[in-house]
Parts: sequence; structure tokens; C-alpha cells
Amino acid sequence: MVVLVKGQKVDLTKTNPALTKIKVGLGWDTGSNGRHFDLDVSALMVNEAGELAGKEGLVFYNNLKSVDGAVQLTKDNRTGEGAGDDEEILIDLKTISSGIKKVVLAIHVYDGESKKQDFGQVANAYVQIDNAENGQQLHRYELGKDSLTGTGIIAGEIYLHNREWKFAAIGQSSSDGLAELCKSYHLQTSLDFFQKAPTQVEPAKQPATASINLTKVELKKTGDKINLNKTNAPLGEILVNLNWNQKTAKGFLSSVLGAGSSVDLDLGCLFELEDGYKGTVQALGNSFGNLSSEPYIALDQDDRTGAIKGGENLRINGNKITKFKRLLVYAFIYEGAANWSEVDGVVTMKQQSGPDIEVRLDEHRKGKRMCAIALLENVNNETMSVKKVVEYFNGHKEMDRAFKWGMNWSAGSK
Repeated sequence: MVVLVKGQKVDLTKTNPALTKIKVGLGWDTGSNGRHFDLDVSALMVNEAGELAGKEGLVFYNNLKSVDGAVQLTKDNRTGEGAGDDEEILIDLKTISSGIKKVVLAIHVYDGESKKQDFGQVANAYVQIDNAENGQQLHRYELGKDSLTGTGIIAGEIYLHNREWKFAAIGQSSSDGLAELCKSYHLQTSLDFFQKAPTQVEPAKQPATASINLTKVELKKTGDKINLNKTNAPLGEILVNLNWNQKTAKGFLSSVLGAGSSVDLDLGCLFELEDGYKGTVQALGNSFGNLSSEPYIALDQDDRTGAIKGGENLRINGNKITKFKRLLVYAFIYEGAANWSEVDGVVTMKQQSGPDIEVRLDEHRKGKRMCAIALLENVNNETMSVKKVVEYFNGHKEMDRAFKWGMNWSAGSK
């Protein structure tokens, strides 16, 4: 991977003619005081006349895909929490409309002026270009090293020169919003076009009776967070259920795995208790835990085929809320092809006094066997927050590093 500096231009396709699809990742961290920043990456598709190709040529949080399908925004993190890229744009260089000569990559602090936020307060912001087909890291531009200010920046441009695609690291600060930037490329539209819809989390409804819970809350986007219901009574048992659709391998998969091969998907969690005790609960290594003593978490069974209707369940002793600091719920493919789109997994958290909380594994990273699904954290020793993560890793060790758990890992089996 080449680390770029402001003003540097690099080739993308001339020396790598096989490169057709790239991923542009934007990442940043919360501030030192835990302050959240909602950064938004936008891709402006510009023609030879220097004009934006209409509203459809602006790919951003209110228009996730260009008309030709070549440019697509796939992630929108509104806080900066979590490891890896917070927002990603996929670009198919071969299918970009012939009239488009460059794709301008802009980043804005959403509603930065009213929040009194700018890039000078954002930590560790970067733009990275990867080969979207094999995951190879190509170029990285560390924005934080250029002391950028303002609420908006033009991070770089992917442009066509002598029929080859190149990238220029620009790092140009601006105090103008996305609407003003679009005007500079001759696109005039109403401000309503740029108003971001609020994060949609279904409100919890009152159950029909005290003993039956008919409601469900789905955390739809990475970073969405909700607290377990807080009552005067103890939390009671929290059930974390993993279920997936076991599909028979077909076509190419069957030739690799053998006809009828199944995927063994395992549920587990990393835990950190208030006394500093850290560990994992999972079938691998026969670490099934204990519900009545530390770590107050237990895995009830190991479904190796996906055929068990109830799936796999982690049980968390919510009555011991003061003992917990944080938990990271994850799933990993122990056996079978590392193709999450074939799994169609869903994790449901059931609580005694509130709605079910559902997190779907709706983003897929083929080839990576480990998925961090949800982060649970202690809230004032009264309840726990649940945040959707859905990030993919090569294994336990890589996931551990990303979430700074600090454990030592060795190979295991079951």
C-alpha cells in the first residue's frame, strides 16, 4: 500500500490493467472526549465540461447509487465508532458512463456549523483505495496529517487521463456545505435534497399483555444503538439467538465443498467484566461459560448444520449487570465456504421487559470467516446498550485487535 501526501497523483489502471473495481473507504475516530462526528463521503460524477451529471450524478446518503450503477455508497456511519472503514464507496471503473471524466470525492461534517464541529476536531481521518475484488490495499491518504479545517473538504479525485484512471490526493478545505459544492459544478437544487433522514429505529410498542411481547426493534444501520429496557425490577435473563438459513451448496460451491455441503456457523462473544476478567464464550475450545458464576454467560448448544430450529443461544445473566463492562457478540464460519451471502444470518436479543432487538448480517465480506455483530456495554449499572457493528475479519485475533480487547489467541478445535 502506498501512503500518499497532499497533491500527489498516482496511477490506478495503467500499471494494473486487471483493476476494474475499487473500494474507497473513509474512516475516522471519535474525539478524545468521546465526542461523535457524523462525516459523510460523497462522489460527484463530473463530465468533460466540468459539470455534475445531474442529481443522479451525485452519490451520497440520499442517493446511494448512480444511474449507471457504477458508483455505490454502501456504508453510512454516523458516529465514527468501531474499527475499519466507517463509510465506503464502490466504483466499477469499467462501467462508468463514457461521458464521465472524473469522480470527485468530497467529505462533509454533517450539520457541522450548528454543532460547532469541523475537521480540526476529527481524529485519524483517512481515505483509502482498495481493490474491491481481492481486498488488496492500494493507496491511503491520511487526512489528519494536513491540519484541515472547515466543515467540508475535497479529499481527492479519481480521474481519466489518456484512457487510464488515476487518483489525486487533494485535501482542499472548505466551509461550504455539500449544496454549495454542487453549485460549483453547476448543479442547482433545493436544500431539502440534502437533508438527511433520521436514523430509523422502530419504536417499542406496549405489549398486549404483561407476559407476551409482540414487538421487535431492528437495528438497521451500522452504529444504530438502543438500550435494553430499564425497569425497577432486575434485567433478568437476556437471550442472544443466532439463526441462519442452511442452503445446499450449488454450482461452483458444490464442486469445491462437495454436493450437499453445509456451513457450520458458530455464535460466541468476547466479554470484559468490571473486575478486569476477559475471555470468550464459544463452542470452539469447549468454552461454554457459566450462567450463575463468572462470566455469567453461557452457550446452550452447538448447531453444526443450521438444521436446529432454535439455532444457537447465548444466555446472559442480566441480574449481574454490575459485573459486566462490555460484550462483543460475534459469529464465525467454522466449516464451509466463507460466503456470508449464503448464510442469511440474523441475531435476535430477547429481553424480559422489552421488545426483541434484531440485527441482521446484511453486509457480506466473502472470504472473511469472522463477523463482529453487536457490542453491548454497561450503562450506569442499570441496563446495557446494544449497538449494531456487523464488521468482518479473518479471525479472532484480528477482531480482538480492532476492538482493543488485548487477549492472547491460539488455534483451537471442537
